[in-house]
Amino acid sequence: MNHAKTVMLLAGLTGLFMVAGFALGGEAGALIALAIAAAMNLWAFWGSDKAVLSRYRAQPVTAASAPDLHAMTAELARRADLPMPALYIIEEAQPNAFATGRSPDNAAVAVTTGLMRALPRDELAGVIAHELAHIKNRDTLSMTVAATLGGAIGFLAQFGLFFGGGRDRGALGVVGMLAAAILAPMAAMLIQMLISRTREYAADKMAAQITGQPMALASALSRIAGGGRAVEMHAAERDPSSAHMFIINPLAGRGVDSLFSTHPATENRIAALRAMAGQPAAAPRSATPAPARPVKRTRSRIPRAGRGFKSPWS
Repeated sequence: MNHAKTVMLLAGLTGLFMVAGFALGGEAGALIALAIAAAMNLWAFWGSDKAVLSRYRAQPVTAASAPDLHAMTAELARRADLPMPALYIIEEAQPNAFATGRSPDNAAVAVTTGLMRALPRDELAGVIAHELAHIKNRDTLSMTVAATLGGAIGFLAQFGLFFGGGRDRGALGVVGMLAAAILAPMAAMLIQMLISRTREYAADKMAAQITGQPMALASALSRIAGGGRAVEMHAAERDPSSAHMFIINPLAGRGVDSLFSTHPATENRIAALRAMAGQPAAAPRSATPAPARPVKRTRSRIPRAGRGFKSPWS
């Protein structure tokens, strides 16, 4: 089913690409856009994971360079009945993570340094399990392809806006140029929303089953959402077409960012996890909440390799 959705996604984004090409150059522009889209589809299928990792300057890590993270991920992958994914670390203060890859055998999980600093051990395990759930559900291919082609359509629209000027250029002239610049990225964003919202709930549920600790993931989502509002991720702000890949929307939500709200409300995801754990719904916030007590932030405490790794949920 997910492969069929990926084919539909490629076809839909190819159509948008052709519409933008027609608006900018008439029939010739549409044919050129079709040829470019065909080449990009092949590249998106085989190389989109590397493109997204490169976009965020993710650095690969191994059991030797990050023994704690590697050991935890290996145990979680074993519990999920998955091959060990490649691991990457992104030098970003914002706590966040995403998974990519066209199949479980070619998958990768990337976490930010901010995530590893912000979360305790059981919550970090919940986040990694969430990303492994996306891999097991084969969500990563369509999510990564959407990020790659959505960014390409946005680039085409911007190219037309700056270089396609002139009353006689393009079948629709300046109006077509503006339509391509505005509508094509929005249409690509709508497709991204369709493929990501429901998948987050499914990945949360599977992650809770993998770890056996739904409340740990619920707490992690709350922390990440708070950190995302407080710390801007510049790479995501420059190219919001990949925002749907992260466990929590990395965009600050200012201006056009609000159009890229590709995730369900974090409060709803937490409520679903609380229900799994048999916990009552959180009480509504009062109009004048009590002052929050300072919280001491500590690094995640994951045992190093060689000290007898033990699963945090055993």
